[in-house]
Amino acid sequence: MMRGSLSELESVVAVAARGGFRAAARDLGISPSALSQQIMTLEARLGVRLFNRSTRSVVLSAAGERFVSEITPALAAIRGAIDQVDEHRLEPAGTLRINSSVGAIRMILAPVVIEYMRRFPQVTVEIVTESAFVDINAQGFDAGIRLRETAPPDMVLVPISDSIHPAIVGSPEYFNKQGRPIVPVDLKAHQCIQARMANGGLYSWEFERRGQQFSIAVPGKLTLDDSDLMLRAAREGVGLAYLNDWQVSDDLASGRLQRVLNDWTAPYPGLCLYYPGRRHVPAKLRAFVELIKAVRRGKI
Repeated sequence: MMRGSLSELESVVAVAARGGFRAAARDLGISPSALSQQIMTLEARLGVRLFNRSTRSVVLSAAGERFVSEITPALAAIRGAIDQVDEHRLEPAGTLRINSSVGAIRMILAPVVIEYMRRFPQVTVEIVTESAFVDINAQGFDAGIRLRETAPPDMVLVPISDSIHPAIVGSPEYFNKQGRPIVPVDLKAHQCIQARMANGGLYSWEFERRGQQFSIAVPGKLTLDDSDLMLRAAREGVGLAYLNDWQVSDDLASGRLQRVLNDWTAPYPGLCLYYPGRRHVPAKLRAFVELIKAVRRGKI
């Protein structure tokens, strides 16, 4: 008799990977209470506690660690078998799961994702956004979207965008009161909107001049972890923001924001889709890749 359904096993792996029920439930598309009950039912059936729970954390027990290490490869093999069957579909179908940063999805939502859904109505698209990297294999994602320079080296990479150029911007009101920085060191006398990174650290603003690269830990009273909020704060005159040119193009064109230190910043590789290098690529993912390539060629 089967001692655990496939959904229960997927749930165990998701909770282990995310370190808690709330985030795992969001990934799985169910409520935290339903997920917790599912895990407890499996534990009761197995007669073993898989997780040690407290008010602050959920961690694998010794038995749970061994259980997850054993079932993870099996679940990957099952997903692979499903993907191979999916190869024989005439039309892409199923659920396409993508892990991405928030900024990346904002950039490609309309030209790629929505167009993909129009073209392939039998496919359901699920996008999970987060700053921190995750193991897309272990968490059941078909692909990820990140900057090319940060994508895992053992993956197939599909370029999505051209190089991205940083943009340091502020509102006209801010510059009227505080003046404009001429060289990067001038930022020490300015209010800069701090960016909290996924690892908990603050982002040091990066510069390049005549082949020399350096970074500056800028001062600022406001710290945010979302680029859209940084953009809004810059519009309100809170301080200078270090963003990307595509994020601020409309604001620069309208005059809501002005750019400084442009000669001191250099472009870096743009976005890419990445997925495991495997023999059988699911039809749903293959169609998504082909659409990205078509957009890049200007065919859409």
